[in-house]
Amino acid sequence: MIDSKSHPSRDGVLPSLWQEHRAATILTANDEREIADQVWDVIVVGGGITGLTTALRLQEAGKRCIVVEAYQIGFGTTGGTTAHINTMLDTPYHTIESDFGASGAKLVADAARAGRDIIARNVSAYQIGCDFEYKDGILFAQTEQEEAELQKIFAASQRAGVEVLPAEAIPVPLDFRMAINYRMQAQIHPLNYLLGLAQAFTAAGGIILQHTPVSDSKRQQGVHEVETAGGTIRGHQLVYATHIPPGVNVLHFRCAPYRSYVLGAQLATDLYPNNLAYDMQEPYHYFRTHQLDGKRYLIFGGADHKTGHGDPDAAFRELEAYLHKHFDVASIDYRWSAQYFEPADGLPYIGELPGSEEHTYVATGFSGNGILFGSFSALLLTDLILGNESPYEKLFSPLRIKPIAGFTNFIKENADVVYRFVADRLNVDRLEALVELAPETGAVVSYEDQKVALYKSSEGKISALSPVCTHAGCIVAWNNAEKSWDCPCHGGRYDIAGKVLTGPPRKDLEAISLG
Repeated sequence: MIDSKSHPSRDGVLPSLWQEHRAATILTANDEREIADQVWDVIVVGGGITGLTTALRLQEAGKRCIVVEAYQIGFGTTGGTTAHINTMLDTPYHTIESDFGASGAKLVADAARAGRDIIARNVSAYQIGCDFEYKDGILFAQTEQEEAELQKIFAASQRAGVEVLPAEAIPVPLDFRMAINYRMQAQIHPLNYLLGLAQAFTAAGGIILQHTPVSDSKRQQGVHEVETAGGTIRGHQLVYATHIPPGVNVLHFRCAPYRSYVLGAQLATDLYPNNLAYDMQEPYHYFRTHQLDGKRYLIFGGADHKTGHGDPDAAFRELEAYLHKHFDVASIDYRWSAQYFEPADGLPYIGELPGSEEHTYVATGFSGNGILFGSFSALLLTDLILGNESPYEKLFSPLRIKPIAGFTNFIKENADVVYRFVADRLNVDRLEALVELAPETGAVVSYEDQKVALYKSSEGKISALSPVCTHAGCIVAWNNAEKSWDCPCHGGRYDIAGKVLTGPPRKDLEAISLG
């Protein structure tokens, strides 16, 4: 159950704008005694945008579905996204065209429109109050090099059939050399939309189990048996909508975890951007406006870096300095970050999970287009589960092998993973000493000839954990902004007590006694 007033927590201590400005929503509690005795058509693990959109669509198609969520609806990335709904993608169309051909680029553009349209359709069909609005999306270049790149993006977008036009102005107070306008983009209040999907799904007969982490699954006699904290759930089909699948599989080497940082600010003037805007820096900045409870907020993000590698505090400082330089800022009311996974070849992985039991599906690798591709995933996964043919199946298949597309990224990201397995175990001398820990701070330190993840509370109490990620054995790093232990290899994250916040790990970090 979600009560009507309490803020659903997220996978970090920094609340997003959406958490503190959301609709009053109650989901009816389920009778777990009845659930345990049934064999479901589809078990969906994960209660974010991908899981709930997929479950709702399958329920509409006559399938009996159950959603299993480790925490509560809105806990993960959907509760922290900035909810830009784009047919302009993080992987530009000329790159897609080069790697997957002109027909592949057109299919991706079709998929992007389909993802946008299912959101619009759900909002209308179920009367979800989530501030859905169509907007223009303005991409602008500020240097000669960026302008040359933007010209390629513009031409390839048009060839792919995307509705894009030259733009004479941009909605933010910045100098620019060239800009293009992607028409019919959109924005929403993501948490209100997600809660609306949850209500529609349960009203259609679907079941949602919250606070029910999955520990294991196996398939016996044609049925998946999913082990949870509340018992075994059985179903014919299994969908992992968990941002990245659990366990250890090939997709963990084809997807790299990143964090992006966001500010929610009020301006001293009324010069808020009236459309979506994006620069072409690396990493790029993104801008939009949202009105909540009578107040307008400039939502501004960027400063992305690989999970467990960068400095979160420095990322926020960078964004704040940029914002104050270019806008008349009255106050910065919100700071938060969220995680996404970057696919090696630029396209999401949607379909059967490689190396898994039969009838196990996954959707991951959405880059910075999670709301869009999470929604599109529901269309493709529903077709696969229902046995329908789909023009998208081969292009987005997790089983695809493209020796050229994304090969450089694949080598770069996984060379880094190998480095973290080795280097993090050797360079103990440069780690902070135990006595140097400030209150509410953590660090991996050398302590009595072993590596230990230490955290000092505001009262000065020290707690210790094994720093070895329970997923694949990398050494975690301290995230001082979100107060979490983040794995630099595959994006697993743990709270200060070692409890899993974000998969793929299923087990908590082991507590260590210092006494």
